[in-house]
Amino acid sequence: MLSMLKIVKAVTSGMIILIASEVSNRSTILAALIIALPLVSIISLTWVWIETKDVSKIALLSSQIFWFVIPSLPMFLIIPALLHKGAHFFIALLVGCSVTVILFYITHYLIRL
Repeated sequence: MLSMLKIVKAVTSGMIILIASEVSNRSTILAALIIALPLVSIISLTWVWIETKDVSKIALLSSQIFWFVIPSLPMFLIIPALLHKGAHFFIALLVGCSVTVILFYITHYLIRL
């Protein structure tokens, strides 16, 4: 059975996506700013704090988020480059995500050392 906290988490997360997509219809720059803010990270860290109050877990999660943000950045250059060259949206998205997954594995390997 779903707890009230899980329902609040789902509704809050869904609202952020809804707001960002609605704002993008009016202003892509404002939508990009909303999406670029580390809202998911902030909300996730908050949920972990509410559920565990475990500072070491939050510190570890926060540093891991930092290291995994770096390999996701090239995706935001690959997708527009492919779109400008005439690639279909879903192909550009697939290539961008695939490169990101490969970079995630490399990053995971490197930070484990």
